[in-house]
Amino acid sequence: MHGADLAIRSRAVVTPEGVREACVHVSDGRIGRVAAFDNVPGGVPLVDVEERVILPGLVDTHVHVNEPGRTEWEGFETATRAAAASGVTTIVDMPLNSIPPTTSVAALEAKRAVAEPKVRVDTGFWGGAVPDALGTLPELHDEGVFGFKAFLCPSGVDEFPPLDLAQLRKAMEEVAAFDGLLIVHAELPEELIAEPQGDTHAYATYLASRPHEAELRAIEAVVETSRETGCRAHVLHLSFAGALDLLDGAERVTVETCPHYLTFEADEIAHGATAFKCSPPIRDVANRERLWDALREGRIDAVVSDHSPSTPDLKGGSFLDAWGGIASVELGIRAVWTQARARGHSLDDVARWMCAGPARVAGLERKGAIAEGMDADLVVFDPEVSSEFDPSELHHRHPVTPYAGMRLDGRVLATYVRGVQVYADERFPNDHAGRLLRRGEA
Repeated sequence: MHGADLAIRSRAVVTPEGVREACVHVSDGRIGRVAAFDNVPGGVPLVDVEERVILPGLVDTHVHVNEPGRTEWEGFETATRAAAASGVTTIVDMPLNSIPPTTSVAALEAKRAVAEPKVRVDTGFWGGAVPDALGTLPELHDEGVFGFKAFLCPSGVDEFPPLDLAQLRKAMEEVAAFDGLLIVHAELPEELIAEPQGDTHAYATYLASRPHEAELRAIEAVVETSRETGCRAHVLHLSFAGALDLLDGAERVTVETCPHYLTFEADEIAHGATAFKCSPPIRDVANRERLWDALREGRIDAVVSDHSPSTPDLKGGSFLDAWGGIASVELGIRAVWTQARARGHSLDDVARWMCAGPARVAGLERKGAIAEGMDADLVVFDPEVSSEFDPSELHHRHPVTPYAGMRLDGRVLATYVRGVQVYADERFPNDHAGRLLRRGEA
């Protein structure tokens, strides 16, 4: 099922020009027209959501699905079900944590083969830039990956080793030659502290092991090497707001942050609460507010989840031993809206950060906005409801989350992928309606 015909209208449709009353005309899965509220085409079903908001489908370009190889951590069936339930209509899967990692054409083909019959939302893929793959990146580029991920520090899995700074330059020279995109986990290993002093079940000990200088120095290297090679680069999951000064004026470097950095603060993380562990780490409240200031000022291009799940046993133990990832593809819109509205932001802002911004970074030209010619990826959202979050509500594989018990605002009522309803009121009416995306065709 590749597209549908319908009309959907609301008194509050979030468009690039602002929120307005509108009737969205959908033909074969594309938006044909954003018309006046009473301009209803004949011969197609009409969905009238009245006062509820229609948002563009969210675009989450930072999702670790982990299949094949570590499907017990997640998988395309569960990850895209969770995405649909949260208004995410497009994901781009990270190349690591699956076995094999997506560092060759054969590995990409294997991943696509297992994904195709399972995806509920549209799904693209990043390739991997690891030392052994350098010199072969054009092959993956030609197969339609959206760019290449590199780590500058250990990734957490042996099969996806990092690049040193000389290899980073080589990767950027290679990617620049075909005007591709290199996306970077930016922490320098020499700034990390392998054995910090203190109680390893205390969050402060973990935070001290990954000081902000690790991000700062790595981002400095990314910006400088991008400038010297002409390579387009993207800084992943920015944690330290002070690094933004390095990015101002870096014309070919974009940056994202994540809901957990915009929600939590280091001083409130309880002893042993390893559900909060991620890398780079969650920092102090002043840093969080500086990230919000940067969003307000337009200095951050996108907000995406960095959905990085594992089995519950791997999230246990001390902060130094636990898996460093937060599974949050299903919680992004509610977490960000809760914090955004408290600071006076609107749903226009949320759509810019979580729909248009990620689509622009990844080159998803038909995603991220309610406008003529775009894919009819639409979300019906009630921004006024508020409830205490129960992890049993989650649709991804394991209900491990730092958001447990938080009061979160907003609720996704329905999700449409190219006009096909994939989620409505805890139902998934069209299984596997998603399609696999290739760069240049999405």
